[in-house]
Amino acid sequence: MNLTKNTRRLAAALAVPALLFSAAACGGDDKGSSEANVSVKGDFGQKPEISVEKGAKAGDELTVKTLSEGKGDKVEKGTFVRLDFAVQSMKDDKPLGGSWSSQGQIPGNKDVRRQDVFAAGQPGQQVPAKVADAVIGQRAGSRVEVVGTVKETIGEQVNPQLGLAPEDGLVWVVDVVGGQKVDPKSEVKGDQAKPDEGMPEVKVVPQKAAEITIPKDAKAPSDLKEQVLIKGSGPEIKAGEGLIAQYTGVKWEDGKKFDSSWDHSGATSFQIGTGSVVQGWDKGLVGKHVGDRVELVIPPKLGYEGQAGSGLDKNTLVFVVDIVGKV
Repeated sequence: MNLTKNTRRLAAALAVPALLFSAAACGGDDKGSSEANVSVKGDFGQKPEISVEKGAKAGDELTVKTLSEGKGDKVEKGTFVRLDFAVQSMKDDKPLGGSWSSQGQIPGNKDVRRQDVFAAGQPGQQVPAKVADAVIGQRAGSRVEVVGTVKETIGEQVNPQLGLAPEDGLVWVVDVVGGQKVDPKSEVKGDQAKPDEGMPEVKVVPQKAAEITIPKDAKAPSDLKEQVLIKGSGPEIKAGEGLIAQYTGVKWEDGKKFDSSWDHSGATSFQIGTGSVVQGWDKGLVGKHVGDRVELVIPPKLGYEGQAGSGLDKNTLVFVVDIVGKV
């Protein structure tokens, strides 16, 4: 089960701008790849201005080059990263979108952008796998340019409305906003509080999905219910940041588990407070702290209501979330 409301994978439709890296040296200067005749203006953290010389084409292989190097830790495989990105067509020098396009479009959080958050070495929700791999070895705070054909960067399945062929070139500019190394087997430690009246009981077995018991004959709440079971001492989680968590989810109606991070590769990450996950997570986890264990009871209206394909559109969801880091 995917917590995201929309997967937004570029590889499928390029509905959200993609990423490709190319060349250049220092942020703020107008520099670019001599092979692709690409130039990028703007500093790290600013929306890049990408321009492509008329007639320029991408080479047969993906090219990656650092435009400006940050001072943060190097991204390794498995490092959780948060990225800004923009993508532009080389065919007609036309912007195709990116995280910068979401500025001001997040209800209740107009100052944040919908960025991509994932573990390096895996594809992002918006960034295709080959572009995502290009951030490995980069430092947090770096701006990177990636240049390659549509086929090399996202595959041959492209939204036909874009008018792009597999051999057409794309330019991606990616800002590595942050990187955080977290053990995928991390979990919250501490004395756990008893559940508040009407809240499900939670039993946590180390390195396994939590056991959640729904109160007998209790009616599902119509509004979001939340409780911090273990209070952490880490930094506060703010809207727009990447939340790194272990979680288990069950249905209130029958108590059956429908998903858990422990059933996959362990700790996973999501951008929080931007509509990238169900509303119950956005409302219940922004403002919490790294080290918290949080129980959430999420009614359908704040979960998957209206999304019949989820199979959970009519269910009240109960989550136990260990916040093990942020990026």
